Amino acid sequence: MDNTSIMEMPPLNNNGINKPTPENESQFIEANTNNVSLFHLKKECIIPTFKDNEQTISHSELIETTYDCIQTLFGNQPISEPDIRVSHEIKGRIPEAIGKSVRELQEHEKTVYWERCAFLFQLPNFRNVINNNELNLTIGGVRAYNQENLYSKKSMEKFKIFIGYQNRVCTNLCISTDGFSNEIRASNTLDLQTKIIELLSNYNGQKHLAELDSLGDYELTEHQFAQFIGKARLYHYLPKIMKSNIPFLDMNDGMVNAIAKEYYEDANFSRSENGSINMWKLYNLFTGATKSSYIDNFLERTVNAYSLTQGLVKAMNGESSYSWFLG
Repeated sequence: MDNTSIMEMPPLNNNGINKPTPENESQFIEANTNNVSLFHLKKECIIPTFKDNEQTISHSELIETTYDCIQTLFGNQPISEPDIRVSHEIKGRIPEAIGKSVRELQEHEKTVYWERCAFLFQLPNFRNVINNNELNLTIGGVRAYNQENLYSKKSMEKFKIFIGYQNRVCTNLCISTDGFSNEIRASNTLDLQTKIIELLSNYNGQKHLAELDSLGDYELTEHQFAQFIGKARLYHYLPKIMKSNIPFLDMNDGMVNAIAKEYYEDANFSRSENGSINMWKLYNLFTGATKSSYIDNFLERTVNAYSLTQGLVKAMNGESSYSWFLG
């Protein structure tokens, strides 16, 4: 990675609520999520424990550890404030409030933590224009306590980390398979830091950008797009033997419906006048649809959208089993 441009690193500010910038008000994930601050996660949320009362690595520790990794690899490059989204609020109360009705509870008697958390940092100096869209290098992750067995003794904990790009036009994430790990396992923050740095170091950003740029050179006809929508609806009902011979499609009916709708209506990525749609636009319809996913499967679906787009390009060249979706 190119770290030759040295600029003053802004401190990681733990105060205040993170708000979308005026130029980019939509969120990178939208379904059932709330925007919170790092301060809120650190100071206003309790930390779940395992059965043996050993504490988990908290959401705030994951975010701060990721920030430290970015500093290590990118030196004095500026880093944005973390954009943090949470869902599935778990409410509780302190022992002194046992027996009180909800209406009688005072604020200091309430406890809370969020079961699921997604976050990202942007590196504004790593900016590229792809198919007339500005992309920022973006690093982030997901933590979902529902994917841990908190009723057992403490064990290796699971984290999801990614590095890729965010399309500033729509805030959609562009993540390739080599920029994502859906199961980093760690028992402490030092172990976690080592594994995050390994993932970030192995990411080939130039290759990823070249692949994204090439999507503008291919397009589906209106008939091919209609074929894809129809096959996507059929996919989940295929007999098991048939499905085993077709690449995995991680889209539900709601996502397929959203893609079909935005094919006609999206302000930036809709079809051309003759009904065709280039693969860059289609890819952004895919990633836009993934924003309706819950936090715990959001990144997997975003990466699957990338694999699907690359597979459809190969299918147009007669090189891929993804041809089922167009035939």
